[in-house]
Amino acid sequence: MSLSGLYAIVDHRTATQHGWRVCDLARAYLAGGALVLQIRAPEVASGEYLEWCDEIIKDATDVGAQLIVNDRADIAAMAGAAGVHLGQQDLGPELVREIVPADMVLGLSTHTRSQLDRSTTTAVDYVAVGPVYRTATKDTGYAAVGLDLVTYASRLLPERPVIAIGGITLDCVESIMSAGAAGVAVVSDLLSSNDPTRRVADYVRVLRASPSK
Repeated sequence: MSLSGLYAIVDHRTATQHGWRVCDLARAYLAGGALVLQIRAPEVASGEYLEWCDEIIKDATDVGAQLIVNDRADIAAMAGAAGVHLGQQDLGPELVREIVPADMVLGLSTHTRSQLDRSTTTAVDYVAVGPVYRTATKDTGYAAVGLDLVTYASRLLPERPVIAIGGITLDCVESIMSAGAAGVAVVSDLLSSNDPTRRVADYVRVLRASPSK
């Protein structure tokens, strides 16, 4: 799985606020050229969450894209998702490895240098660093970390993709990639216009022309 470029997050709350059904929004992102999606719906019942994953994976497979499930390793495994993304308060990567297929990609959210340092000995394939900028989409409990932590992570983990997340807009993509990120995870800015497919296509175009880790 390539994690360079756009990592489009389909967040249930954000989608609902903008009048989108989760699976329809995922389809719009895929139409714009997104190749990696993450679904995030912590407040949704397991059965419905699994149904959404099944539907999105079918659509993603049709265009050569892949789905990562936020938090729920059990649902990721049942749906046959490409990966699962873990937070600092979730089940540890080593335990998750015991319940998911061996080839499943594991990601981990990090917010500090000490968390990044600890990640070097964990069974994760990539790390997300953030929030890079101030964001109201998700309360992580951490202040904006800026580009310095992105650079620190990319130097500490030269063999693992570093995904920048938090408050990201199209205007700041080039500076984030120059700081060492392999890709950018975006939530709200993909819905900043009435055309998320075009917005995703804009990100894909800018990221293709940007330096990467």
